[in-house]
Amino acid sequence: MKSFDLVVIGSGPAGEKAAVKAAYFGYQVALIEKEKLFGGAGVNTGTIPSKTLKETSLYYSGKYTKGLFGDDYSAQLDNSVQKFLYREQVVCEAVEHEVKTNLKHHNVSIFSGLASFEDEHHIRIMGVKEEVIQSDHIIIATGSYPFHPPGIPFDFLRVHDSNSILTIKRFPKSICIVGAGVIGCEYATIFANLGIHVSLINKQSNILGFLDDEISANLIEQMEKSGVDIIVESEVAQVQIPELDDQMIDVSLSTGETLHVDMFLYAAGRCGSTGSLKCDKAGVALGARETISVNEKYQTSVPHIYAIGDVIGFPALASTSMDQGRVAVAHIFNTKDLDSVHKTIPYGIYTIPEVSMVGLSEQDAGKKGIDYCVGRAHHSKMVRGRIMGLEEGMIKIIFERANKKIIGVHIVGHLASELIHFGLTLVESEKTLLEVIAIVFNFPTLHDLYKYACYDGLGNLSGHKIKTD
Repeated sequence: MKSFDLVVIGSGPAGEKAAVKAAYFGYQVALIEKEKLFGGAGVNTGTIPSKTLKETSLYYSGKYTKGLFGDDYSAQLDNSVQKFLYREQVVCEAVEHEVKTNLKHHNVSIFSGLASFEDEHHIRIMGVKEEVIQSDHIIIATGSYPFHPPGIPFDFLRVHDSNSILTIKRFPKSICIVGAGVIGCEYATIFANLGIHVSLINKQSNILGFLDDEISANLIEQMEKSGVDIIVESEVAQVQIPELDDQMIDVSLSTGETLHVDMFLYAAGRCGSTGSLKCDKAGVALGARETISVNEKYQTSVPHIYAIGDVIGFPALASTSMDQGRVAVAHIFNTKDLDSVHKTIPYGIYTIPEVSMVGLSEQDAGKKGIDYCVGRAHHSKMVRGRIMGLEEGMIKIIFERANKKIIGVHIVGHLASELIHFGLTLVESEKTLLEVIAIVFNFPTLHDLYKYACYDGLGNLSGHKIKTD
């Protein structure tokens, strides 16, 4: 029987970084992956595919270039979904190869097959051959899978989840998407940007409720302009697939309304991939939707067994999952380099337009009883924004009124997920409006948004505004 210092189950962002870090410090590491492709959902069905499709949608639609140069490449698609998916496949294949190469470069022993616990120290691998391996420490990084509610007739041809939507053979004439969370909103804008009518169904009264209300309203306005029909406070009662492919799917809603659409995407929630692990044999306790409960060190109910990434639930971001893996290894082997995942993290939503945020929203500040004020600046008012032909987008800075300390940054618009990182440093280092105003940026750049939002904030404080929105 082979024995290792650490066994990692799953090769997604969390598992890969954990395995590589432990190997870097000289430990004998095994990694078990059940799929043919490495990288987990982050590489193959989630993060990278949807973000690549977003860029592809922007390219073919010419959204940010046709106003300047008249570029609209949508005719080049020629209704070929293969062309649309081509770049996503190329990028995913390249990153998957990088993950596997990284593991091999660090001499991580790779096992292909389905892992399950024999007991708290032994793992059975069902692959080409069956074997059992042993380890003093185990990390579960098995990720998540799309939730399938009862009553939805998934056929993965016209009725899809967020994995199978990547396998479509043709463009839908129209599509109904259930779930106005991050995944649902991203796909809604990807399709709408290509001129496909989208009906977006959400159970709650708002979408992306964790966003600042003003930013959420701005995103909703732009989504509706692009052709997304947002239906809130509604649920799907029934989905009926017709016998013939050229007939519409009937989607009955709890409001009594019936939608007639070409395709259907259910994108409301995911479950932890723990079903085949036999966690009970190791004594590992499970939480809601098959997730694993952990403490601040990512230990499960069994101290030498850790869990990281999507399998533990919120925040389920590739960025945080990677650091969860590194932190878990730091605690296991006492590497003394990374004790915890930083509490101040940016959130990026790759809709069209993008949304990104860090720190407190306006409603958060109000609930905490903070005496706050805000400053805003718009992409279209910046010289770089004019050069780029940007007609939409804004930054919103939230700061404490008394000391002008920045406590939140929120951006909606082109490149929001890139621009937010300067905001991250401002919130993290507790910078003030005056300190930002004193910074010299290259000119012209979109980072001028920060400086002019701070000027706007000072104007709001004094009641003496020079510029208006």
